[in-house]
Amino acid sequence: MDGDEPRPSGAAMDSADAFLEKLERSALPPLRGDRHTGEDFRADVVSRHLGPLHLTELVTPEGACFRDARSARAEDSELWQVEVVTRGHVRAEQGGNSAVLGPTDLVLIDPVRPVRFASSATTHVTMLMPRHLLRLGADDAARLTGVRIRGDQGPGALVSSLVRDMTRTLDGFRAHEADRSAAAVIELIAVTLASRLGDVRPVDDEVLRTRVVGFIEARLSDRDLTPAKVAAAHHMSVRRLHKLFQDQPLTVAALIRRRRLERCYADLTRRNTTVAVVAASWGFADPAHFSRLFKATYGHSPGARVSNDGALIVNDHLAGPREDGDRKDEIRKGA
Repeated sequence: MDGDEPRPSGAAMDSADAFLEKLERSALPPLRGDRHTGEDFRADVVSRHLGPLHLTELVTPEGACFRDARSARAEDSELWQVEVVTRGHVRAEQGGNSAVLGPTDLVLIDPVRPVRFASSATTHVTMLMPRHLLRLGADDAARLTGVRIRGDQGPGALVSSLVRDMTRTLDGFRAHEADRSAAAVIELIAVTLASRLGDVRPVDDEVLRTRVVGFIEARLSDRDLTPAKVAAAHHMSVRRLHKLFQDQPLTVAALIRRRRLERCYADLTRRNTTVAVVAASWGFADPAHFSRLFKATYGHSPGARVSNDGALIVNDHLAGPREDGDRKDEIRKGA
């Protein structure tokens, strides 16, 4: 993982024109506002990527800006935007909601809808993430956009603390490490939004299944990830969890196993490491058990995936899910 714009020493801009030009070149959703032509103008922009996450720290002077329907970009409809204030105060207005944010506070913004900001001299971090990864329903999104989320307590405090440091600590990540770390951060943001929403209404099975699958994806490397742990995290019984997946191609245990095997399959192709290390990194504690599962799924041993120099020596494709076998195996083990 490489940062796309390293922080240069003493790089703060003292020209409003230079600042606006840099913003226009960035991936941030466009805003319009004051040009800040005064002599005391000071601003800075620092951007980083962590897998699918794009983070930009902005130092801005006092002022106001807005986005209207005419300036919205089609590509931003695939994103969610989270603002985290680290210095100063910001008022954000969207969708009839208004949030007054102090240091550590957060707010969710829809980057294609009209929005208005007014702030003191401020430092804040804009985080953009793929909309489908956050799994936020339209009704809940309407209730949350433009609403203050406290960053000094609960899960919001964890998100705030992480994001405030991330623009300076994202060097040295390998691609797979960046993806896994981003999944964990996005899951924590989802928890924070759910906590703020305080929504106790029953959700339909499809929405709940999506949440469960997202939870599993973010924790595949956890050796203790079991249907019981998944059920407990979603405040339901194991029986209710199994019923939720009874009409799906794979049961919960089979889904966990399948997704772990797929991650191992990919890593054995592109990583210069041992089978045992790859297996352990995706939650398989017993290398022999992993090898048996791998061979039953793909038709060859994991050691045959790559040669000593990393070149692929087995020409095959991912096997389809063995649904009946997976379900019978799970029933026998009482998963």
